[in-house]
Amino acid sequence: MFVIHVASLGPDGMALFPFILVRHPNPGPVLLNHERIHLRQQAELGIVLFYLWYTVEYLIRRFQYRKHYNAYRNISFEREAFANEDNLVYLKSRRWWSFRQYLN
Repeated sequence: MFVIHVASLGPDGMALFPFILVRHPNPGPVLLNHERIHLRQQAELGIVLFYLWYTVEYLIRRFQYRKHYNAYRNISFEREAFANEDNLVYLKSRRWWSFRQYLN
């Protein structure tokens, strides 16, 4: 994992395997953990399949919830990351493909 500061980045952080891009020069542990969860998801699925799935699920959620933010927060990958970002040891016990339990 490599953390790269990108001042012009829109969101606070973004995972793009094997990098974590951050808007602020000193990201906190919760943000880094959130993005590390995404790195694990990307490693499991492969980068292309992860982003394809992410995009398709976003479009489904956008149709379902109508608003960008609600659609984004309900993507299974994001639901897993937000639910566990405060648990800094989550990745040590996380099971393979755990994002599936957040698909509902």
